[in-house]
Amino acid sequence: MEKDINANMPSSSDGLNRVDGRLKVTGAAKYSAEYSVEGLTYGVLVGSTITKGTIKAIDTKAAEAAPGVLAVVTHLNAPKVPGFQPAPGKPASPKGPLKVLNTDKVLYNGQPIALVIADTFECALFAASLVKVRYDVGKHVTSLPDNMNKGFAPRGEGVYKRGTADAWQSAPFKVEQEYIVPTDTHNPMELHSIIAKWDADDKLTVWDKTQGVMDTREEIAKLFKIPAENIQVNSKFVGGAFGSALRVWPHEIAAVIGAKMVKKPVKLVLSRADMFTSVGHRPYTWQKVGLGATADGKLTGISHEATGQTSEYENFTEGTVRVSQGLYACPNIYTKYNLVSLNIGTPTWMRGPGEATGAFALESALDELSYALKIDPIELRLRNYAETDPESGKPYSSKFLNEAYQLGASHIGWSERKQQPGSVKKDGWFVGYGVGGGMFGAYRDGATVKATMMADGSLVLQTAASDIGPGTGTAMVMIAAEQMGIPADKVRFEIGESSLPQAPTQGGSATTASVGSAVHYACIDLKEKFQKLIGNGGTDKLDYAQVLKQHNLPSLEVTTKADGGTGRDKYAMNSWSVHFVKVLVNTATGVVKIDKVASVADSGRIISPKTARSQVVGGAIGGIGMALMEEAVIDHRYGRYVNNNFADYHVPVNADIPQIDALFVNKPDPIINPMGAKGMAEIALIGMAAAVANAVYNASGKRVRELPLTPDKVMA
Repeated sequence: MEKDINANMPSSSDGLNRVDGRLKVTGAAKYSAEYSVEGLTYGVLVGSTITKGTIKAIDTKAAEAAPGVLAVVTHLNAPKVPGFQPAPGKPASPKGPLKVLNTDKVLYNGQPIALVIADTFECALFAASLVKVRYDVGKHVTSLPDNMNKGFAPRGEGVYKRGTADAWQSAPFKVEQEYIVPTDTHNPMELHSIIAKWDADDKLTVWDKTQGVMDTREEIAKLFKIPAENIQVNSKFVGGAFGSALRVWPHEIAAVIGAKMVKKPVKLVLSRADMFTSVGHRPYTWQKVGLGATADGKLTGISHEATGQTSEYENFTEGTVRVSQGLYACPNIYTKYNLVSLNIGTPTWMRGPGEATGAFALESALDELSYALKIDPIELRLRNYAETDPESGKPYSSKFLNEAYQLGASHIGWSERKQQPGSVKKDGWFVGYGVGGGMFGAYRDGATVKATMMADGSLVLQTAASDIGPGTGTAMVMIAAEQMGIPADKVRFEIGESSLPQAPTQGGSATTASVGSAVHYACIDLKEKFQKLIGNGGTDKLDYAQVLKQHNLPSLEVTTKADGGTGRDKYAMNSWSVHFVKVLVNTATGVVKIDKVASVADSGRIISPKTARSQVVGGAIGGIGMALMEEAVIDHRYGRYVNNNFADYHVPVNADIPQIDALFVNKPDPIINPMGAKGMAEIALIGMAAAVANAVYNASGKRVRELPLTPDKVMA
């Protein structure tokens, strides 16, 4: 068990406004595209207009002659990226990240095939329209349903079996259905952007939208074969990402290539249309779930097969079937995971990666089973409650999901729910209630924090973490203020630069556990250093400014490295969620209104209540979008997105969002880290789409198994 569980961490009744809130709402926060760099030029990408084939010729003369144009970079003249070239005597690898501006091959529609650089954005945009390309067109493949026979098991994935694979089929009560989650795109408010500036032949500075400045630095160093310490990556503020900035994308490398070619800094900002093809997406996924149970509702077997799409050049995998392996106590589990290679850009992790997709299928199927058994959906879940991890047999580091069920049910008014679908009507609308649960691994990585107490008694914390919006800075300030016994407004948290002490990429709901542990231990180390200064006469309540003054010191600092924690050999560590939804359905028009949401997180101790609530509300809204409206549509004749804009790709707006109760069990996990906190970003969405679909069925009797639940699918 970790030492130093802080019994005095803020309770849910306490609150601290976002420490960077004023900077953001006043426009003082600088995002990656907003930096002023001397000699700045502007880049605009030219995307392929075909979906598969070969570039036969590129006519760049008109573009190069346009006013203000400095260069048009193509595979014919681009500086070679060392990491794109095969090792001497070895063939090029058939799989790997897209080698942008390096080849004449076209693998998906919108693939960057040229970069126009000019002295203004407007000049670059105009010149990009003048680039003419001739292709040898190949036969493209973009539809997953039409190519299921081409599925293959990715390396390290494939089949998982526990007990008897087909045990569910011999159960007295069983359900087997297919479920589809379409392509969803991240589309955060801030467009992806980068400014790349070569300071020397082997020295580079970038301002980039990234969830991990250290990982971005390492990837660029690997590709361009320069020392990582010669690369400075800056990402002070990120305007949302949801997973889209977890890796280095082709546009980032294109900007670095372009800056090398023109010997000037290049700013490249993707268009909204580019966001649909250039920075990943939630992959279109087909699933089939089979459940078997006894008459009293005990699960005897689960089968979960999933096939997701990936690009032709990379194998992207995610934990789609993982929820079925560990969410419920069941002796017999069979899961199978396949991929199909298509002419699309590579998918990537999107909030609740894999588990959000898998939970829609599993939790919908469990709801269907509840009607077959005539057992309340919550009661069915409780009868299959896992007290220990079904996969490993290990005890959980903590689990209070049973309390989460009770808390959410009372807030949504579950007692008003009727088991018979379509039996409650109010003011012309059918009323229904649904529930959906989720789980996600609770992770902790190593991190390092430098803590400096200044002469005025203020504390400066520094680490190379990112903050994509969950309020990381606020949580870290609260941890430090509590540990040091000083007001929160005396703590400053500096992040987003690769020159700062190491921190992991912000993803997988692990930042508070990881960086927070380093902050916690750095504060302890700093207090011990002060105690050594004052000797045995010290007290628990130190006046840090007075001690520094007495010893004629301008500051006192420590740099503390916290590891990834212990206990995983003995405990299973997860965060849990359960979402309750009340809907109103008009069966004549198919319109669905979300009337109320109660989302409950079992994610350990809640450190920052205000930002934690924002996390849960944001996840619920994302789940509503996933359930009711989000779908990126490809015209498979051309392999091209037809709704790559915010007019046609629908996301929830204020009118779609009801009252959302964000609720927390708020009990510390004694194992995972010294604060007792676990991640909640992913579980805030996982299970939400199923809760909406299940509520729609309860209201209308219409079971929709293919997202989104648009009116045409819901109409009677």
